[in-house]
Amino acid sequence: MSLGSRTTRRALVALSITAVSAGLALAVPSGAGAAAPDQHRQQAFSAAAAEFGVPEEVLLGVSYLQSRWDHNAGTPSTSAGYGPMHLTDLRTAGAGTHHDDGKEDPRGDDARDVLHPAEPEPAEPVEALQTIDLAADLTGIATDTLRADPAANIRGGAAVLAHYQRELGEQPRSGGAEDWYGAVARYSGGSDTAAAAAFADEVFGVITSGEQRVTDDGQQVRLAAQPGLAPEKEQLAELGLRDTGKSDVECPPTISCEWIPAPYQRLDGDDYGNHDKAQRPESQDVDYIIIHDTEGYWDTVLDLVQDPTYVSWHYSLRSADGHIAQHIKTKDVGWHAGNWYVNAKSVGLEHEGFAAKGTWYTEAMYRTSAKLVRYLADLHDIPLDRGHILGHDNIPGTTPDRVAGMHWDPGPYWNWAHYFELLGAPLQGRPVAADTQLVTIAPRFEANQPAFFGCDRDAPLELCPARGSGSVVLHTEPSADAPLLSDIGLRPDGSPATMRVSDIGSRMETGQQYAVAEVRGEWTAVWYLGQKGWFHNPRSAPAAHAAMGKMAVAVPGKGPVPVYGRAYPEPAAYPDGVPVQDIVPLQYSLPEGQRYSVAQVTGSEYYRAVTFDPAQHQVVRGKTRYVQIQFGHRVAFVKADDVLILPTRR
Repeated sequence: MSLGSRTTRRALVALSITAVSAGLALAVPSGAGAAAPDQHRQQAFSAAAAEFGVPEEVLLGVSYLQSRWDHNAGTPSTSAGYGPMHLTDLRTAGAGTHHDDGKEDPRGDDARDVLHPAEPEPAEPVEALQTIDLAADLTGIATDTLRADPAANIRGGAAVLAHYQRELGEQPRSGGAEDWYGAVARYSGGSDTAAAAAFADEVFGVITSGEQRVTDDGQQVRLAAQPGLAPEKEQLAELGLRDTGKSDVECPPTISCEWIPAPYQRLDGDDYGNHDKAQRPESQDVDYIIIHDTEGYWDTVLDLVQDPTYVSWHYSLRSADGHIAQHIKTKDVGWHAGNWYVNAKSVGLEHEGFAAKGTWYTEAMYRTSAKLVRYLADLHDIPLDRGHILGHDNIPGTTPDRVAGMHWDPGPYWNWAHYFELLGAPLQGRPVAADTQLVTIAPRFEANQPAFFGCDRDAPLELCPARGSGSVVLHTEPSADAPLLSDIGLRPDGSPATMRVSDIGSRMETGQQYAVAEVRGEWTAVWYLGQKGWFHNPRSAPAAHAAMGKMAVAVPGKGPVPVYGRAYPEPAAYPDGVPVQDIVPLQYSLPEGQRYSVAQVTGSEYYRAVTFDPAQHQVVRGKTRYVQIQFGHRVAFVKADDVLILPTRR
């Protein structure tokens, strides 16, 4: 039957009203009572596919690329999508900002005036972010039910896919999965052919290879592989989308990228914006890739990066379909990390989303981001580890007064473990033993649900929704009741950290490595900001595994060793006419006897770029060498002469 008819829509509305008034649970599809409790999601996909005439593998493939079949506790994604089918509703998703808890200077250069760009205004709802309305119209299910109920959400997504298939002149029940390429491309929400095609290609890649996993709420879902599937890609031309054409972007060919330049432009007086020209890697090596979230929706973000008075980053990634816009060349320096040394040696990726409010990131964006990072890492010979693939929350303040203002995105809900699987560098290791010297933080994301609070700006003391996280919290003693550690950079009075979602003062993140101080039963202690911090690490549900690597320890008799937020040269390295940049230690120190994980040993550099004319820019290199360590939640630097570097024992 055609869901497009008024008669059918009225019938569906009446059926929905009857079911609700009779007290029937929409969470379990009809006939699912006999199924095992962990099979209800799989049955919901089967029932919705049959009801709306969508091939089940297509429905499963689209859902996987949006949510990996997760329910996410009924909370919105970073692009306002809800449920396994990512039905979007910007009206209820709203926005939040990690900027509320830190007024960072994104440039982070002491040689220039402090830069504090104005916060963007919240975005208004747009049609592309309101697919939940279409689903409600097609099914007669209320929007609040579509947001909160996984089975209803799957029905809504199936109805939307069938609607898109009819718009292409195809009947939902006719043909196989290969005839649904156009409808899948439309479901992405992409406004151009490249983005829609990249999304559809990824979905059909998932269908071809197959997937299976346990969802965040314990549901077993499986998509059987369909090798040899050849979708009808010619349908793409019938969608009426704009053609971005070929552009000079630095992206792998298998993902959708376009060039939307950030302006390099003179402003009033000697000021200019919004990035600096350079000649990397000839001028300086690119050592880092920085993962950010945008704290704004796509259209707002594009407006900001094209504003010469705002700041800049290299790439933006769209949540719904993973589409990428490049804004500045990787040879040039963006103003994004809040630390000029890191800016000068990094590429910045902004992912559409919010560190707390919209608390999950789509699979489509994870996948294109990972492909882009692999491409950039190969291009610049960057190791795929958490000492070089950093979150903005891992970047140190440059001087003591700037530590508290640093940002904390992409937040505790970014799935680093899954991200590194997609990068082809999974976080693996042996169980922690009594003689373990170094650990990699690696909790099971879905089961690890710290009790953070402060996700809702209007109710700052309420607990955040219970959801998976890559964060592991440290205590002063091997007990869940013991206080958290203290970060004097965030709290100079020495008071303990809190469970506020933005408070990283006693928190480790997946993939980070720490030196072990002690193992006591199910509890492991690591060295952290000059303190011993304990975390629960039982073999039945480990939060970390043993790792091999190198550790830095203070040279005997030299401790406590100063800790720095940047690796700047010694004064003698600066030529005439280039002002010396002070080597300012942070408020922390590395005590004797404590060990800290080493990411790299590096030379000292300062990129002098304070004029619009790049011919006057200059790289200053010194003889001083630094060791990059994992000191707390953020990385830090110590002088190589102050420490010994020790290998872990096998």
